Order: sequence, then C-alpha cells, then structure tokens
Amino acid sequence: MFDTRDKAQMVERAFLIGVYFDKEEESEANRLLTELVELVGSLGIEVIGSVCSFVRKKNTRYLTGTGKCGELIREAREAGADCIVFDNQLSPVQQRAWEEEADITVIDREEVILDIFRMRARTKEARLQVELARMQYSLPRLARMWSHLDRQRGGGGGKGAARGEGEQQIEVDRRLARKRIDRIKSELAIVRKNRRTQRKQRAGEGVPQASIVGYTNAGKSSLLNLLAGSDVMAEDKLFATLDPTTRKIELPDGQPLLLTDTVGFVRNLPHRLVEAFKSTLEEAVLADFLIHVLDASSPEVFTFYETTISVLKELGAGDKPTVIVLNKTDLLDDPVPQLQDLQARFNQDAVIFSAKEKIGVDDLTSRMSALLVHRVCRLNLRIAQSRQDLVALLHREAKILHQDYEGNDILLNVVMPHTMRHHFKEFEIPVKQAEQASLQQG
Repeated sequence: MFDTRDKAQMVERAFLIGVYFDKEEESEANRLLTELVELVGSLGIEVIGSVCSFVRKKNTRYLTGTGKCGELIREAREAGADCIVFDNQLSPVQQRAWEEEADITVIDREEVILDIFRMRARTKEARLQVELARMQYSLPRLARMWSHLDRQRGGGGGKGAARGEGEQQIEVDRRLARKRIDRIKSELAIVRKNRRTQRKQRAGEGVPQASIVGYTNAGKSSLLNLLAGSDVMAEDKLFATLDPTTRKIELPDGQPLLLTDTVGFVRNLPHRLVEAFKSTLEEAVLADFLIHVLDASSPEVFTFYETTISVLKELGAGDKPTVIVLNKTDLLDDPVPQLQDLQARFNQDAVIFSAKEKIGVDDLTSRMSALLVHRVCRLNLRIAQSRQDLVALLHREAKILHQDYEGNDILLNVVMPHTMRHHFKEFEIPVKQAEQASLQQG
C-alpha cells in the first residue's frame, strides 16, 4: 500500500518529455531524451511520442508554465499515451500536479531507473539495495497513493473529516514505510559485513583485485566472460548487470587476479541509487586498479567517459590506476581515423578492443600485468626432491616457467608474488650461477 505503483504492468504506451532551461543545453537535452527512450523500452513500454521543450523559468508546481503543461498533456492524449515520463526529476508536488491535470500516470527518469533495477536485481544484496532506494523515493510521494480518499468526501463530515481520515492513514503508512526502511538498512548492514569478511579473506590470500567499470551497456560483462571464460549474463541492454560478479584469472606472468564486473553508470544517476549501491560499488574503491570500458562506437563516448569518472570521484575511486579499454571497435564505420582520434584523447594509453571479435586480449592482459609487476618477482630455485610440499605450493600459487632436474635437486625458474618469497629464500640461485647452469645444459 505504501510503495510505488507497478508502472511496468499498468501502462503500455508512454509519451516522453524533456525540459531544458538554457538554449545552449538543447543538444544535451535531446541526447538525454534519446537515452530515456531506451530506458523506458527496457521496461517493455512502447514509446509513442517524445518532445524536448524549452522553458524560460522553472515553475514550482508544474516545472513548466501552466500553458505549456496543458499543451504537452493535449499532445500526450492525442498520441494515445497512458503514461507521461519526464526526463527531468520531478518533486512529489510536481508529480501530483501533473497527474491531477492529465488524469494519467506521470513518472520521472528516477522512477524509470528504479523500476529497471528492480527487474534486474538477482542477489539478496541487490534486491535489498533496490528496495531501499525505492522506499526512500516513494516515502514523500505517499500522498498521491491516497488520492482515492478525496472521492470518499461527502455527507455531514465535509472536506475536513475526509481529509482528516486520509491524513491519519497516510501517517500510518509513513510509519510502516520508515520501519521497513530501517529493517532493510539492518539487513544490508549484515550483508555488507559478510562482504567485508569475504574481502579480508581475499586480501589475506594476497590476490590482487581489479574492477571493471564503465557506462551501462559498454560491454563490461562481455569483457569479463572473454578473459575468464565465464558465462556472466551479457545482453545488449541498459543495466543488464546489477550484481557484482567476481572471477579469478591468470595473467601472462602467472600472477592470479580477481576481476569484478560492476553495475554500469548512467548520466543523471539518482543520488539515492549511488548511496544505495555503495556496497556494490565499493568493489571499485577497494580494487588495486580499474578497467574502464568504453563503447568506442558510441558518438557520446567522451560524455560517457566523463560521467563514469564523475561517479568514481564521488565514490572516492577517482585516483585509482586505470586501464582504458575501447570496446566494440568492430562496429566503427571508419576505424583508422576514429581510433586515432580516440587514442589521441586518451594519450595513446587506451587498449583497442573487441570482445565480440576477441581483439586486444593480449594487449589488455599485458597492461594489467604491468600494473602489478611490483607485486611479483622472478626467481631461479634449487629445491631438493624431498621437498615436494614446496614444489606443490609453487604449482598452486606461482607460475613455473621452466623445470629441470640435476641429481636429487629440482631446478625451477618461477614467477611468484613477493609475499611468497620468504618461503624460498634459502633455495634461491644467484642469477650468474643460474646462467652458467643454463649454458652447461645447453
């Protein structure tokens, strides 16, 4: 009773409205409205019309002026819409005012994103985070849920009695809503505690971590699947991934790495969602480095880059070492000049990549190894065959580049984490001695 209505099942045809207040922002407003078309389509709702409207001054009640409000409502009705979706954020007062004038459902960009997140959330943590964001969004909007009470007026009580009854019920619902929010926060605290424990266990194992970040639908899950040989859901739709997925891979130098796929960013991401998904996005904050995936084929690739950087800074991860990956290069119309422009923008540091065509994998893994080179060392070891326990440890935790035998000893050339080196100090062979042994064998 005190939650937002299930718009995705109630409406079928949406009319989209984008309002901007500076004529220099017209092109940006149109791009955002185009993105909203895709967002609404993700809910299975048909978009039957859209309009980007310039308004000189914000109206407290309608956002637009009253005349413009009536004009847009008529346009939506003539198109046959049963829902109006604003690309702007509407206050609860504005949302109620538009619904009263239009007599149809009116929602804003934030509620669209919340509904998409609710549909896609799979793990307990993601579902709790979405529910928390939805409850915080709907709490100040409870009054519109009780508009049916206005139609109960009449008789001797008049307006005052009916309004009093409604206000009492709203207060009951608000108390229930606040209790539910407190319960969700408590459950999330337990989930976050468990995640912290898991992270400590990973850190104790000494395995480095990297987070894959980027704008929604840039191809992050496809990149993870390619590198890890996994089957994380990767679809051509916005917000296909809401739950962080971690996979372990081995880099060319033999070093293990934990790769985590994170939720995609989007322009005008509701702040409450950034807050609600803090524990999910903390993967980016705690990672040793980031892999920032960009859709090279998008005309707004630089805008998407800035959006992601802005959110990362808000999370405290803006200064993390980062590998830029230009994905979907197979979709470029004129690859050579387009890639030159892109690389010039990123100081030639970007990796040319295509998850679909498996292009750029070696370059990417080499860059990742370079970022972690300080964590590993390459050693020549002489270990007695009786110490198979140490050899087994090397097979598990290091990369054996070469192995040979001399008498009762095993000669090994290995790459291992610095954290393991103390186990093998007494078995190290000086470099010159190892080179001489190699020449003698040759």
